[in-house]
Order: sequence, then structure tokens, then C-alpha cells
Amino acid sequence: MSDAERAAAVRAYRPALRHGVLISPPLLRGPRTVHLIKHPVSGAAFEVGPKEYFVISRLDGTRNLDDVVAEYASRFRLRLPEEQWTRLLGHLGTRGLLAGSPDPAPPKALPARTGTFWKGSRRVVADAHQITGRLHRPLGPLLNPWVQLPLAACVLLMIGVLIARPAVLLEATLDLLSRPAALIPFAVFLWFSICLHELAHGVAARHYGGMVSEIGLRWRFPAVMMYCTVDNYLFLPGLRAKLVVAGAGAYVNLLLLLPFALWRAVLDPSDPARTLLTGMLFVGIVQAVSNLVPLPPLDGYRMVCHALRAANLAPETRTYLALRRSGGRNAVAAYPPRARRLYTAYAVLSAALLLLAVAGTSTAVVLLLLR
Repeated sequence: MSDAERAAAVRAYRPALRHGVLISPPLLRGPRTVHLIKHPVSGAAFEVGPKEYFVISRLDGTRNLDDVVAEYASRFRLRLPEEQWTRLLGHLGTRGLLAGSPDPAPPKALPARTGTFWKGSRRVVADAHQITGRLHRPLGPLLNPWVQLPLAACVLLMIGVLIARPAVLLEATLDLLSRPAALIPFAVFLWFSICLHELAHGVAARHYGGMVSEIGLRWRFPAVMMYCTVDNYLFLPGLRAKLVVAGAGAYVNLLLLLPFALWRAVLDPSDPARTLLTGMLFVGIVQAVSNLVPLPPLDGYRMVCHALRAANLAPETRTYLALRRSGGRNAVAAYPPRARRLYTAYAVLSAALLLLAVAGTSTAVVLLLLR
């Protein structure tokens, strides 16, 4: 084939992405805005910039080079070089992302158990995606907004009634801690609540088309907790889906406290069990809400990252602060104004939350010692 014929073939080629390729919305990563592209079979992912994303998003099998060049010029006021078009298609083809590309080998199965006696994890189900799918079938109708709005209102009412009398909470918590016969069963209940917390992430992910790759146990001796790994968080459709999946665990923890709140509401105010239930509710609410704190690795951190469309917010904040300390404003000149404001604000928020946590813990310890 002559060079002219090869060039004509390149210009006439109408490439299409293979079915199932995942593309994320724009994400802030350091000074750059990137999109993630993920293979549907191998799970391999890589980043591209806004210009590459613009071209990739138009590979639907109906456009050739001339079509994309015209749209590219209209969007960026630049001409897309033919060499860049050829190089990008070559990268996509090599990674198996174009229609007609050979299927790559599926990822190797990870070992069921990793780590040591003191620290590690173990997968407990063979097909986590199938298990969460089975759970979603009967539970899916409960995710309807007409069901969830009254439940959310009950949760808010429970929290509002409890915190309306903050002076009672410490005494109720101390009363709970002094009664092992009630504390131990409640601690077991909280452990199972955490297990359901993890499964809630998986069921919510299935509701929005996400992929659940693992369900297992993770231990840091002597603590043992369940975990549920949701893949494709960043590729879920829309911001609402991401926030719901990330917050589903804490929300389920709060829902599980509603029977205790109802029990407390029907008791006589002079009944000693009412104080005990107040302590249980307070501990349970603190345990659930603490997961919404926007610090890694908590669910609140994921929610903030989704809401801000920022990837690796905490590590990128540390990198930004280190550059700023070492080189001043010139060292971070490549960061756009939004990135500078976001990383600075998150650094201040993180420091304030850590100080608040230390102050709260210290106050609780002092009150316990002085009681």
C-alpha cells in the first residue's frame, strides 16, 4: 500500500470504542484535570487529558478523522494533527479499547487470604457481585424515594430529639458503660451493624449499575471487620449515585437504631431502661455519623471527593502543601485557582477536624476520670 493509500485509509477509518468501556467525568488531580478510561474486561485504567477525552468520547463508529478534526477545531480553536490521531488510536488499540480489538486475558484471581495472623484479609464469598445482586432483588423496591423519604425523616427526628438534651447524653453513656450485661450485647449488635453497613454499599452499588468485586473479613488483631469492595465508583452515572453508594453504610447504621428510638419513646420517662437506651442511641449515632467525617479512609471522604470531583484529595493536598512550603507561590504556579483554593480549604478543614477529635476525646476521658 502506498503512502497516499495509507493516508486515505486513515482518514476514512471510523473507529468505535468497544462495548462497555468506562469513562469517568472530569476529575481534578493535582494541577491537572483528567478523565479515567477503564477496560471492561481486564479492569486496566489510565488517565487522559481533556483534549484526548474529547476525541475518545467521539469514537462511536460514525466519525472519521475529518469529522473529529472539525469538531476539535470548533472546541479548542486548534487543529488536531493527523499524527496525534494515529498515535491515540494506536494506544487505544494496543490496550484493547477499540471495537474489534482482541479480548485481553482476564485479571488473575487474587488469593482468598492475604496478610498474617496480626493483620490481613480473607475473601468469604466466591462471587460478591452475584451475592449483592441477590440481595438487591428483594431490597431494590425499598430504595424508592417514596419509601426512603419517610425513613430519612424518622432518622432526622431521632437525632434531633436525642441531641436536644446534650446534658443527658454523657450520663446515659456512662450508665451504659457501667452495665456489661447491656453493653456486651449492644457491642455485638454494633458489630453486625457494621457488617450490614458494608453490604449496604454493595447493594446500593448494584442498584446504580456498579460492580462489587469482593466481600470478606479484614482484621487488625484483635479487631475483625467485614469489608465490601465496590469497583467503578468513579464511573457510576451522575453525582447522586456516587453519594448514595458512599453514604449507604452510615445511613443503614442509623436506620437500625430506629427500633431502639421507638422503644425509648414508649417508655415512661422515669423508667431506668430509658436512660440505658439513650446511651445506646447516642453511641450508635456517633458510630454511624463518624463515618461521614471527610477524612480518609472514611465514607465521608469519598463523598467529598465525589462532590468536588477530585481524585486522591488528601494525598494531592499534602503534595500541594509540600510544594508551597518548599518553593512558595512560584512552585504551585501550575495549579489552577480552583485547585489552589480547594487544597488549601481541605487542609484547613482536616486540621480543624483533627483538633476537634483530639479535644473531644480528651474531654471525654477527663469527664470519665472525674466522675
